[in-house]
Amino acid sequence: MSIDFQFCPDKAVEAAAVLLKLHGKPMKYIGLLKMLYIADRIALDRMEQPITGDTYVSMDYGPVLSGVYDLIKQEALADDGCSLWAKHISSPKEKSVFLLQDPGNGELCEEEEEILQEVYQEFGHLDPFRVVDWTHGLPEWRAPHGSSIPIETQDILKHLGKDAVEIDEIRQETMRENYLDMVLNG
Repeated sequence: MSIDFQFCPDKAVEAAAVLLKLHGKPMKYIGLLKMLYIADRIALDRMEQPITGDTYVSMDYGPVLSGVYDLIKQEALADDGCSLWAKHISSPKEKSVFLLQDPGNGELCEEEEEILQEVYQEFGHLDPFRVVDWTHGLPEWRAPHGSSIPIETQDILKHLGKDAVEIDEIRQETMRENYLDMVLNG
């Protein structure tokens, strides 16, 4: 049984904005996608939940946050995630995006902001394709040969050293949180 976090466009926009503010100029969106993936992966390890709640896929240029990629390409299907992204982050120009308006950080906890800052310090000044190469070394990534392959959260957790009991506890907690969200917001 898979672990399905709820994608939170508000947090994804705020997380992207943190990285864009640190960068201070337009950023290649492939670099942004890589850093957001790495940040989610670190959050899974430290906090047992990702920052964005997005789903992950292996693509030719490494692991990608599927929902954020759709927002960047302005292909988000439902809700107002696309309009929220478009209000704060530019559409891609020459494969780069930049911050239009600061969304603030009301959805991010202090630990999530620290993770984003750490990721930027390590990867933010590198050529994005060096970061792509680095993510190709992650054990959950598989070459999709022009397509995309889903990356299961439990596989990431396993590669991070979580055992079956810990993974099942994370699954159960996620199911409880998803149920509460459905009851409270549905």
